[in-house]
Amino acid sequence: MSDWWKQAVIYQIYPRSYLDTTGNGIGDLKGIIKKINYISDLGVDAIWLSPFFVSPMKDMGYDVSNYNAIDPLFGTMEDFEELLEVVHFNKLKLIIDQVLSHSSDQHEAFKNSKESKESEKSDWYVWADAKEDGSPPNNWLSVFGGSAWEWEPLRGQYYLHNFLPSQPDFNFHNEEVQEFLLNSVKFWLEKGVDGFRLDTVNYYFHDQQLRDNPKSPKKFKRPPINTYYLQDQVYSINQLENLEFLEKFRKLLDSYPLKTSVGEVGDSHRAINIMKDYTQESRLHMAYSFELLGNQFSASFIQRTLEEFYGDGSKGWPCWSFSNHDVKRHLSRWDIKESQKFAKLTCAILLTLKGTPCLYQGEEIGQTETILEFEELTDPPGIRFWPENKGRDGCRTPMTWNQDDMNAGFTQNLPWLPVKDKQKNNSVNLQEKDHESVLNFYKEILSLRKKRKDLNQGGIEFIDNKEDILIYKREYEGSKSVCIFNLNNEPCLIRDFEINEDEILIHSNVKCSDNQIELNEYGFIIFSRDL
Repeated sequence: MSDWWKQAVIYQIYPRSYLDTTGNGIGDLKGIIKKINYISDLGVDAIWLSPFFVSPMKDMGYDVSNYNAIDPLFGTMEDFEELLEVVHFNKLKLIIDQVLSHSSDQHEAFKNSKESKESEKSDWYVWADAKEDGSPPNNWLSVFGGSAWEWEPLRGQYYLHNFLPSQPDFNFHNEEVQEFLLNSVKFWLEKGVDGFRLDTVNYYFHDQQLRDNPKSPKKFKRPPINTYYLQDQVYSINQLENLEFLEKFRKLLDSYPLKTSVGEVGDSHRAINIMKDYTQESRLHMAYSFELLGNQFSASFIQRTLEEFYGDGSKGWPCWSFSNHDVKRHLSRWDIKESQKFAKLTCAILLTLKGTPCLYQGEEIGQTETILEFEELTDPPGIRFWPENKGRDGCRTPMTWNQDDMNAGFTQNLPWLPVKDKQKNNSVNLQEKDHESVLNFYKEILSLRKKRKDLNQGGIEFIDNKEDILIYKREYEGSKSVCIFNLNNEPCLIRDFEINEDEILIHSNVKCSDNQIELNEYGFIIFSRDL
């Protein structure tokens, strides 16, 4: 099926936190191989691997120094090829990260570029002269705090970095750079991967005039923790030239059968519109933003977000997720009690929305955010903005496999991030034994989603949603499901809904009687109304 990605469910694996087989405290490719039966039994369709390329690991692999080689921390190329073979044997797809907007400052191209203005790769990165007073060329800011410009004394110029100073931005206005990066994509296509997740896909091009970004249109009651959000990134990112490059990228992918792509859109002002633009027919297959990865969780917000994407008849395609490696886990973000009831509710919502769902390792066992001490942190933003922003380490702690094993079965030695007792309580072995567990619920609804074309292919229509009650219909060629969710921890009553028992597909914490539905705390019901 050429559009298999539309019906698929993606499972994100953060390799360094999945399973360590070498005893170095860091997860590896062989660890993923070892757990492939677990992944297959879960019922997902594709795996997305966060970066495993050669890297100094200043940003945990999102600072690549060699795009075509495996970092020894994770294994060898032979390990990767075995993983790919095992994934395909289990009828799964493999999507890998591509960090194209920037490299590590240890990349050979940057080492050459910084030597002088006359070096072979002088124009491969974004360089600019200092102002007369020695200050940076303009007001652009880094996502990780401070100026987006770093002085390089060897060359006598500033270079652009939208993230860490050790992550210099490529100059996409240089055709050689584009060709180099597309060749790295081709390298992995030849290996047989099934697609790519593109990191910071709207950050590729910059305004060549280096015009100052204007102030943010948002009103702040108090200054944000990171001044980056005081600007509207009109010139530093989101340039129209991105679209032309994505068309080149898509043309390359289309020369290989059945490949897919999903782009990460980082923008705090116009993310949904960018997602729509970037997923038109000749560009990316899918895109995701941080709309559903933030603090807002209400029926009206979910409806508004999806209607903003689909409302104008857009032919683009979204990828929705509630958790990933960049944000606080949604169970801790949205529910102060971090309850299993809430974990099941959010699972049922995510897996019945129109679009491609992406699950993040650990959410299928109801994993919560790990509370860390400052001295336990590894994440640069967390270290910089502590304690107001504790960074991303709390969602990246190791997968918990067996409660009674050392480090919950992740490693026999000191793990790169600690495994705490609270997280051990959500271990896979405990969940597998409990028929009412979050894990077994994920398996149940994933199986249901596969069987129901309305849930994996149908349109979506929202019905009379209030702040805490989310109702929508999914319909496809005579098959129709009605989904009703109570997003509140208080009971609610919905009248004038007559449901026969044989129509109920899945439910939790709900009672149906006398033409009404009683939804208790975080209760929900999904039932069929097939024509």
